[in-house]
Parts: sequence; C-alpha cells; structure tokens
Amino acid sequence: MKERRATKHDQSLAGQLLLAHPVLRDGNFKRTVILMSAHNEDGAMGVVLNRPLDKQLGELNAQLASTALAGVPVYYGGPVEPEQLIIVSWQWLAHEGAFQMHFGIDPDKAAEFVGEPGVVLRAFLGYSGWSKGQLEDELKRDTWFVATIEGDQLDKDDGVGLWRTLLGGMDPELKLLAEEPDDPTLN
Repeated sequence: MKERRATKHDQSLAGQLLLAHPVLRDGNFKRTVILMSAHNEDGAMGVVLNRPLDKQLGELNAQLASTALAGVPVYYGGPVEPEQLIIVSWQWLAHEGAFQMHFGIDPDKAAEFVGEPGVVLRAFLGYSGWSKGQLEDELKRDTWFVATIEGDQLDKDDGVGLWRTLLGGMDPELKLLAEEPDDPTLN
C-alpha cells in the first residue's frame, strides 16, 4: 500500500488531478479526471475518477461479497491492465491542508477504512499509465490541465459533471468548452 499526502508545492503530480482538455477525443480519456498516484522520472500512473461502472465490489468478487467491502463502488480506472483491481482511499485533511491517499490497498486494510468519517473508498478496474517522458510530452501539448485537490471536491460528483465542475472552475473560457455538447448540431 502506498500512502501519499499532496500539497500545492509538490513537483511530482502524485496526489494531483489531471483534467482532460475539452478537445481530447481519445475514448479512454475524453472528459476524464485522473487521480495521479505516481509520477517520477520513470513514468506516471493514476486512475480515472469519473467513470463509474455502476457495480460494487461484492458483485465482482465473490470473496468480497460477504465482507465490509461488498458495497464499495467500482470504477473504470484506465486502459492499462483492465482486469486488475486497485482499491484506493482518500480524505482531505483540513488541519494539514493536505490530501491523503492510500493507493493499492490490501482488502483487509481497506476494510478498516469502511465507515471512517471523511474517508472515501473506491475500487478501480485497470489504471492509466504513461512511460518515461510521455506525460510530460502530453502536458507540453496542452492535452491535460493539472489541478490540485482542495477540500471534499472529489466527493460531490463522480461522472462527467465532476470534470465539468473542476475544469469550469479553472477559467470562464474553459467552462464554456466544458459545457459544449458532443454533437455541435445539438447546440
């Protein structure tokens, strides 16, 4: 299990968010919000936060069906290793002004977080990954916007609305682009 506390001053993007640029049309990442768990000279990885699969862990894994984890929601985490199950928890630590994340939690440890005040627990199938230098190249081409996590903003919506809210909060022009329909003829 990897724990990470992110603050606004980190060089690494771990513990930060990547918001897809509105013109990004790749089906894996269109209108996504990615929670970064690792970012260093060797590459980067994270999970897509806003693609719920409308399933719970108990439905996907018979061994977890009768445990405290049975009701944990499952999300599409990304196109890499789509059968791999990753359990993540997070919470905003107001007294520290920091975001605390536990990534790749063992199911026994994850069960300890169930019902803890302020702790969000989610499961992801697959993850989003970048090889050495790939994410940096994408950032130079403005494919992604980087956002810090403030307060409980990740707990308010878990679909495309989360992307729209976060992106729209960055700049009024981005808000217009975020509200643009997929089919411009419906505008």
